[in-house]
Amino acid sequence: MNLLVRIFKFLQSEAHSFVSRFEDPVKLIEQGIRDLKKDFDESMKNVAQIKAIAIGTKKELEAKKQIADDYEHKAMILLQKAKNNELEESEADRLAAEALKKRKEALAQVEKLSQDAKKYDESLEQMSKKVMQLKDKIKEAENEYTSLKARATVAKTTKKVNQQLSSVNLDSTSAMIEEMKTKIQAEENLAEAYEQTLPIETSVDDEINKAIGTDIDIQKSLEAMKQKLLANPEDNNDIDKLKKDLED
Repeated sequence: MNLLVRIFKFLQSEAHSFVSRFEDPVKLIEQGIRDLKKDFDESMKNVAQIKAIAIGTKKELEAKKQIADDYEHKAMILLQKAKNNELEESEADRLAAEALKKRKEALAQVEKLSQDAKKYDESLEQMSKKVMQLKDKIKEAENEYTSLKARATVAKTTKKVNQQLSSVNLDSTSAMIEEMKTKIQAEENLAEAYEQTLPIETSVDDEINKAIGTDIDIQKSLEAMKQKLLANPEDNNDIDKLKKDLED
């Protein structure tokens, strides 16, 4: 049961991962390019290995050709020695036959190596074409990736801007601005009214003096004069005259 649960969770996570990658083509192409480059590297390694084998085969082919030529040359030398009585004819024939046998074996190997070398060259030609096709696909995918990435960036930015603009209530914003203008204007008018209103200070003494109708300094002088006259009765006759003078 636990195993089934784990398998289900694994498949579920893989499904989510697949959907996520499928929904983002940029990431999908990035992964595809990485896979193509990995295949390209593997192909280049295989081409290099086959090329190395082909080079080794051709070197061995040339060596076998040389061996065949050497045995043919040795057989001719043995026969020449027998002709010159430098070697028994029977012995020369035996050794020459052995040399020709070795030459035949070498020629058989030359034939086989020639066929192998031809196959390797054909394989290299085919693989080189496939590698070049793979390289072209990688270049094409990279160009497509660059274009698609730029389009995805523009699309994502445009989507974000449109979402932001669609969430803005222009009517309510304009209403708030107008309301704020009205409040500010009212505050400015009130400030101007306060500035134009000057404080008026009125003292009690001013009110009293106004009610009396006589300047307070004159009143004080009058009172002082009355006190002086009371102290000197002979001057009472001049009170009315003095009062009149002060009022004038």
